[in-house]
Amino acid sequence: MQEERLRNKNYPQHEVILRNRQNLELTGVLNVESFDAQEFVLKTQYGFLAIRGENLHIKTLNLENGIVAIEGLILDMGYFDEGMSAGEKAKGLFSKLFR
Repeated sequence: MQEERLRNKNYPQHEVILRNRQNLELTGVLNVESFDAQEFVLKTQYGFLAIRGENLHIKTLNLENGIVAIEGLILDMGYFDEGMSAGEKAKGLFSKLFR
């Protein structure tokens, strides 16, 4: 059902390219909602994207063109919808991993 909803929208392309778990390049980013050395929360056309890791920092930021590049050790990435906070999403993800 979620897939149908996303397929029917005419959004510009959104790409996520991860190289060696250290360099992350994204297109289709609308806004950087929050960030620190352990977590970034980005708003994309397809929902919010939480990126967790160590020593994270912005390499490139061009919101006019929707481009963001992040460097650091990437440990986890996940999408969530507007109604769910990044903290709630993180709890769900990690509770599944450590059952």
